[in-house]
Amino acid sequence: MSQQPQPEHGQDHNEGEALRDGCGWCGDFPTFGSERPRRIREMLFAFLPDAEPQQVRAWDESIPPIQLEVSKTVDREPKARGYSALLEYRLPYEARRPDIILLVTGAVVVVELKGRHDATQAHLDQVSAYARDLANYHSQCEDKPVHAVLVPTQARGYQRQDCGVHVTGPDGLDALIASLDRPHLDPPLKPITVDEFLAPESYRPLPTIVAAARHLLRHRALPRIKRASACTDPAVDAIIRICHEAAATKTRRLVLLSGVPGSGKTLVGLRVAHSEVLDELAVERDHGKPAAPAVYLSGNGPLVQVLQYELSSESVSGKTFVRGVKDYVRTYSSKRNPIPPEHVLIYDEAQRAWDEEQVRRKHKDGDLSRVASEPELFIEFAERVPEWCVVLALIGGGQEIHVGEEGGIGQWAKAIRESPRHAEWSVSGPEHLANPFTGLLYQRDSSLHLTAVLRAHRADVLDQVVKAIVDGPEAPQRVAPLVEELEAARFALRLTRDLGVAKRYVRERYGEQADARYGLLVSARVRIPEQYGIQPKPKFFPLARWFADGDESSFSGRNLTIAPSEFDVQGLELDAAVLTWGEDFILQGGKGGGWEWSNAHAKGYVRRAAPESPLDLRRNAYRVLMTRGRDGLVIWVPPDPKLDATYEYFAATGMKILS
Repeated sequence: MSQQPQPEHGQDHNEGEALRDGCGWCGDFPTFGSERPRRIREMLFAFLPDAEPQQVRAWDESIPPIQLEVSKTVDREPKARGYSALLEYRLPYEARRPDIILLVTGAVVVVELKGRHDATQAHLDQVSAYARDLANYHSQCEDKPVHAVLVPTQARGYQRQDCGVHVTGPDGLDALIASLDRPHLDPPLKPITVDEFLAPESYRPLPTIVAAARHLLRHRALPRIKRASACTDPAVDAIIRICHEAAATKTRRLVLLSGVPGSGKTLVGLRVAHSEVLDELAVERDHGKPAAPAVYLSGNGPLVQVLQYELSSESVSGKTFVRGVKDYVRTYSSKRNPIPPEHVLIYDEAQRAWDEEQVRRKHKDGDLSRVASEPELFIEFAERVPEWCVVLALIGGGQEIHVGEEGGIGQWAKAIRESPRHAEWSVSGPEHLANPFTGLLYQRDSSLHLTAVLRAHRADVLDQVVKAIVDGPEAPQRVAPLVEELEAARFALRLTRDLGVAKRYVRERYGEQADARYGLLVSARVRIPEQYGIQPKPKFFPLARWFADGDESSFSGRNLTIAPSEFDVQGLELDAAVLTWGEDFILQGGKGGGWEWSNAHAKGYVRRAAPESPLDLRRNAYRVLMTRGRDGLVIWVPPDPKLDATYEYFAATGMKILS
């Protein structure tokens, strides 16, 4: 067994500029160039005491040639004496660590070292994602170019730029820095200092839903995240104002909050649900004021399951934080007609609320005091609450994938219109949702539609690509510019017909990130292709474990064996998804003619659940499946002749093919 390196006798790792919170080593270029490699290696090991022997060997092999290149830069450019290097910088709130960050004049250079002769697609995408996140979430990088550099340490000289990433051997790094550096600008620029770069407030990424939930549960407020606050504060303020008005006037309000995908509707709902401001508005009951004046409800079973599983690890029941709509309906539609304790009922994905027939189908006979659509039931619940109540409906679009979800927001208008107490109600929402509420008091508020996409690195381009493909399909040459734009935004859209290649890609890309979430996905209308090693889901599938467990768990999605469907993952977010493109949604045509989608080979629906439009449900299913990944999506098209035309279409759009 290899012995781990130990510090030299008498050395103190807490001395000097070279050790700071947040990275393994940092200092100016002259110090980095002249420091003994063994000393740097020891400090890195002090920062990462669990480093494997191969990691330590990689430091020993790669640090000296990088020191040489940095020393060349200092010899060539006098101003480089004020440049800085950071090694093993840990992105805040994450476990990811770029190998080296160089702070030069007017630019940030992110360097990833790999002990290879060549560059793999996974490694290109890995360093590209580092650069992307620094550019989007680090305040010191907002107005400066952030360059991604991949260094195969066994290569020689500058090789090329690939997918926006510079690829060079170690000996080409000085020349590359010279081309990226901007020391002689007028007016002159100063490089970012180490203190500025490592300042705790400098990095404010948008938290994942789970991270936001945990923080809200502990602290009752989101951290001040610049981009998220700027984009969602107006909506939160408007909703809180409406709650105040409802409490003061003793009225009922329906608030519609819509937004483009990724704009933060769920975050707004979480912020409102845990706003301390609502505490003062709660009306005292027989047992005192409600402990929680608002409740966050979701009809999305997978999201509820994952949140509750994750939150239960915090010594608190996750069910105190988020509840499922079905369970809530069952509780407050019982024959006792209990009064909900909350004044604010937040319904996520409210456009997917069940119609009356689906409620009857999904609740056992005698389970409810009366059968009605979910919107009708929620209006009734709200009318039982003493004095005032607000129903906040978070409205998405294009993801109605279940039978019985096709009624849309029109069901909410109908529910109010037909209520015996409709005079107590008013509706607030954006202009484009007003039409179904004709005849009701509708207050238009532009702040209740979110347009800024918080997933800044992919913006809304992925959604445009998906729309062009699944709603059309548009001609490949019309989709190609969007695919190119998505690549420029550093979202990795990849294509292959070899599942083994797809698996190797995601494992290689995220192999160093134990907390990265990735997995196989497959449409529910596909016959599971077990011949490729994909296992059928267990009857009682532990989705939360698939999403949250590590490699050691047989249920973990990271093992790439069990493939959930659109019903399982809607509302969840992975780092990357490997999507099996099934025979339930295949392209026909091409070769000079038009293209069209067909669901002729999809598994059939049972007679009692016949949908209004099976093809539209397939479109929405693939819309959900294609938008689960933050960093990327790998589309695997099995080598089935029925899927040849589909693969040819994807390839013609310019999707990068993995080989």
